[in-house]
Amino acid sequence: MGRLLRSIFGRKRASSKFSDFIRDASAAEKKKVYTEVLKKATARQNEVARKARAESPAVARRHA
Repeated sequence: MGRLLRSIFGRKRASSKFSDFIRDASAAEKKKVYTEVLKKATARQNEVARKARAESPAVARRHA
């Protein structure tokens, strides 16, 4: 039986901290991490947009 399963699904691949988290974390833990990641990504995007507006008057006028 084990040989059959290995032939169908292959051998176990090396794990990573990320894949362990995705597989093992509770929904509450995932939500907490995803929320923090999204907050930081949004802050970085806002900073890029702010810099673009400061460097280009045309961009600033379009977003005023």
